[in-house]
Amino acid sequence: MFNSLQAIFSTFAAVMIQTLDILQAAHRDTIDSRMDLLEMKEQDIPGSVHYVIRRYNAPESLNMEDKGMLVYHYSKNQPDENFFEMRFCIAGNKYCAGNDCFACKENSQPVCKTHNAVDVFSFHFSASFLYQFVHNVKLSNRKDEVMAFTYPVSFNKIFPLCNRKRMVLDALLNNNFTGAMENVYTNAKVHELLLYSVECLIEEKDENVVCKFLENENGRDSITRAREILLENIGNPITIKELSRKVAMNECYLKKGFKQMYGTTIFDFYQQQRMEHAKYLLYEKSCSVTDVSDMLGYSSISHFSAAFKKHTGLKPCELLR
Repeated sequence: MFNSLQAIFSTFAAVMIQTLDILQAAHRDTIDSRMDLLEMKEQDIPGSVHYVIRRYNAPESLNMEDKGMLVYHYSKNQPDENFFEMRFCIAGNKYCAGNDCFACKENSQPVCKTHNAVDVFSFHFSASFLYQFVHNVKLSNRKDEVMAFTYPVSFNKIFPLCNRKRMVLDALLNNNFTGAMENVYTNAKVHELLLYSVECLIEEKDENVVCKFLENENGRDSITRAREILLENIGNPITIKELSRKVAMNECYLKKGFKQMYGTTIFDFYQQQRMEHAKYLLYEKSCSVTDVSDMLGYSSISHFSAAFKKHTGLKPCELLR
């Protein structure tokens, strides 16, 4: 029994599609083979922005939190390759293959082909486009430096979606403009989204220094690999010291870099993933509280139950089918 549960648990990280995985692949044509592309809209507004909106079916194996990501790419030696991206991932919307569920009813369609959708947005800005906003501005903070591409460190930043951003994204999905008017409308909304997203940038000067190593692609790859290792070892707790050895990175750099790239500490990320896996085993696989507690490495059921309730607000037994 334990071996079969362990097999389920060890493969779960590879099965579950997570928001961070979607955001990291948001600019690609294919995100995951289990997510069928339902609709795609791509537009390049001259002198403004290149954006892509992709709508996928929502698979059952989805660990979904609506989030956004800023991607700032800086190259001192190749300034023409500098760019700034905004990526967003939201779930909970409905997609109808007939484009409108009411139209399906009016046309007496035998089956309304409505899907639960995952909407993935990618907005790409060149350095030359962003320069118009800073050419006559005294650069006094990190936001200005990023817009002017004078901030010398590449970085990714994860942030939650506030109501303002949600409203803009919803407006981009649902409007009736066409032709030139669509360009005008989209341009206005993208500028609004850019404003709200850049507001999320932090100001602390000390973080600028400690995370300069993320300018190096190898540094960012090491942080990404650290996250993958945590997910692979979700049933076999690993210390930060062991993790730093596996990715060949200083412990301090690992902790600072992880928080800057993923917006959370290594410990908090790991605890959240453990509890999400516990929810899956309890609810989907009907595993016992005792088995899940053992698999997560807790010394007692009471410790596991306390951690689970702190994370979910529920007792583990309340999720058992």
